[in-house]
Amino acid sequence: MGVQLELEDTKFLVRDLVSVQALDRGYFGSDYEGKKTVLELAPEEALYLLDVRNAECRRKNKIVSFNQAASAFKDKPKFLARYFCYRDWRDRGLIAKPMNAEGSYGRSPVVKYPSQEFECPKAAFKAVYFSDDLMSIVDAEESMGLYEQNWFGQWGTYKAKKHGRLLKLDAYETLFLLKHGGLKLNVKEARLVKEAVRRRSDFMALYDVYEDLRMRGFVLKTGLKFGTHFRLYFPGAKPVLGQEEWMHSKHVIHVFPREAKMLISEWARAIRVAHGVKKTFILAIPGVRKEVPAELDFLLYHRKKGEIETPKEDKPKYVMLALSEEEEIGGAELAQALLKAKQLGLDLILSICDRETSVTHYRVKRIELPKSKYEYYEIEWVQP
Repeated sequence: MGVQLELEDTKFLVRDLVSVQALDRGYFGSDYEGKKTVLELAPEEALYLLDVRNAECRRKNKIVSFNQAASAFKDKPKFLARYFCYRDWRDRGLIAKPMNAEGSYGRSPVVKYPSQEFECPKAAFKAVYFSDDLMSIVDAEESMGLYEQNWFGQWGTYKAKKHGRLLKLDAYETLFLLKHGGLKLNVKEARLVKEAVRRRSDFMALYDVYEDLRMRGFVLKTGLKFGTHFRLYFPGAKPVLGQEEWMHSKHVIHVFPREAKMLISEWARAIRVAHGVKKTFILAIPGVRKEVPAELDFLLYHRKKGEIETPKEDKPKYVMLALSEEEEIGGAELAQALLKAKQLGLDLILSICDRETSVTHYRVKRIELPKSKYEYYEIEWVQP
């Protein structure tokens, strides 16, 4: 006979001593009202036992089906996504426990990026800004130095600088050089910004990230080919290595303002594209921090030296935020979840349940960037 569960209102209890002992060994449930002989299961734990472990559930001595047990939670936000993400972690032989954590576990390593003060070169050239293209042109030959030494714009043609004698600057580079390098333009800064925002409402959020990283010595170029906003090069990067070899980026950046919302499927697609071309996906969150609701779902245990971590002997390694393919997430909501994970001292695992109930996991690691006013995170696809 399998594990015996009892459903009382919306609580799943286990009183059968054999079942209590079996579940305790598997790290399911918690003591009910301080009684070690009675376990209370979280809904996801109970449904997992019904779904996968052939458990039996009764209400007033009548057998309760999976749907009967789950129907009380049908209006709870993302309930099935939570359940299937929990099931996937458990199916891998790993342990997930409902959130009941306080303090810091100190298991969240920080990724340190090199950062250096950047002195913007003088750019006292005349440029013409084409507002509908979000691009400006400099036709002074001496502007080549901006490209060769500091990698502003594109001189000539991509990977063929001798094909043409013009420096092309995108709107972010143009605004940066206007503010910090003395670039002379046919339009004032306010007009450039107004027209750029009219073309794309998130222009200033992208520019803020561009400026923040450029002032720390990083080089940012378009990330169009990789489905992101920018590709990123570390301080000191130039268009070519020596005379022949083109410098390839190893990182791409997606900017997710706090006030924005994004469909999870689109975001996951961008991460997988970056992974497919062997680039590190960086999430940038600009803007003023806001207090918004953000619930984390499960504490996750992992592996150590080939063995499974357990609540009895180990600390949790990650904290999970379960999401579904079809939902939207807000930048402020995600930032708040990341802040909670940071306070717990755990890396966040974003677990995304697709329409076939398959789950994909992404690990989020905090980037330490001295003097930066924004938040940056590396996100990588992981196979737990």
